[in-house]
Amino acid sequence: MNEALKAKLKTLPAAPGVYFHKNADGEVIYVGKAAVLKNRVRQYFQNTEKDPKTEALVREIAMTDWITVDTEMDALFLESEMIKRYKPKWNILLRDDKTVSYVRIDMKSEIPYVSMTRQPLDDKARYIGPFYAKNTVVTALRILRKVFPYYDKPYTGKKTLNTDLGLTPGIEIGKTTPKEYKKDLKSLIRYLEGDREKLINDIEKEMKLEASVGNFERAAELRNQYFGLKGLKKKIVFSDKEFLDISSDQALKELQKLLNLKNPPRRIEGYDISHEQGTNVVASMVVFVNGASDRSEYRKFKMRSQKNDDTANMRETLERRLKHQEWDFPDLVILDGGEGQLNAVKDLLEKYHIPVIGRNKSGDHTRNAAVNLVIPDNDSFRMEYLTNSSHLAKLIARIDDEAHRFAITYHRLLKEKNMLK
Repeated sequence: MNEALKAKLKTLPAAPGVYFHKNADGEVIYVGKAAVLKNRVRQYFQNTEKDPKTEALVREIAMTDWITVDTEMDALFLESEMIKRYKPKWNILLRDDKTVSYVRIDMKSEIPYVSMTRQPLDDKARYIGPFYAKNTVVTALRILRKVFPYYDKPYTGKKTLNTDLGLTPGIEIGKTTPKEYKKDLKSLIRYLEGDREKLINDIEKEMKLEASVGNFERAAELRNQYFGLKGLKKKIVFSDKEFLDISSDQALKELQKLLNLKNPPRRIEGYDISHEQGTNVVASMVVFVNGASDRSEYRKFKMRSQKNDDTANMRETLERRLKHQEWDFPDLVILDGGEGQLNAVKDLLEKYHIPVIGRNKSGDHTRNAAVNLVIPDNDSFRMEYLTNSSHLAKLIARIDDEAHRFAITYHRLLKEKNMLK
């Protein structure tokens, strides 16, 4: 262990968070989460017997950084996001695919059930994840089940001990209906995917509405959910504080410096267009808040004018997005495209003082595509090439990949629907 790392480890906080082990070149080689950073990170460097793979990892560690969060569950979700961003080699070497878990809910089933799986299938079910610490997710689901009772096995219609304990919605005893149960499951999904504050506000509004029309039984259920979620904020999952300290995110600091922004961009929106020779043309809007994806804020657009013109399609997308002033405006917009797409939307965004940049992949949509940024500079553009090893390149690629994935998924869905007509 080098002297700089020794000194750094002395400043480790006794708080939950995510840590980043780096090699001598500054490359992130492993991302992990901890309930207590001070205890967990120091374990790597203690003279205790370790398996050969961990020993090899430790030999490569030259420096460690970390981001503190409020709870261990915050760390769980942030760890998942950062592994997606950095794709560290030792996360792959130390953990095989069997350790990655998803929460599965088949909302198309008449009476869905909630389960954990290691491998998502193309079966139209809803998969939330991936998560890299199954036990923590299981614990979270166990607590959330008291707020949103659910079935954890296929529905049989028979009363069980979980019915008596209030852990099932009680369809089997006439306590609720499949329709109301599915409504509550949608709330559970929203919570797991991060749409927490808005969900609590929506439940409060619905509770007051049901009470005002005399539906006191449903109002009581919603009241229990409302106070249950308010309690959970303090108990396991998320707090009123921001999801992470963005001043600790090196990619956001690099982005601030590169674009000469006053502050690191808190909300970044990424856009992509997907179509097949001008048919089933769609656009995606993905949102990253404080460097982490926020799926509850994603939006998709079906183009009103179906044509093979990415610049016109991008302009239509931004025109429609900017009309939604009830959505928070971004601190930065990133487009999949070059000068053409930027010219098409620059004037729209300038009205709201929103900076915009493009990623020009020159037709290469593989994971290894170079990160070439196109940045408006007065009446012209400047190009910035980022090496794949830089923190900013990892963030840009992550946002761009997510926008591409979300757009192409919607495109394929429309294509399948139109083929069935």
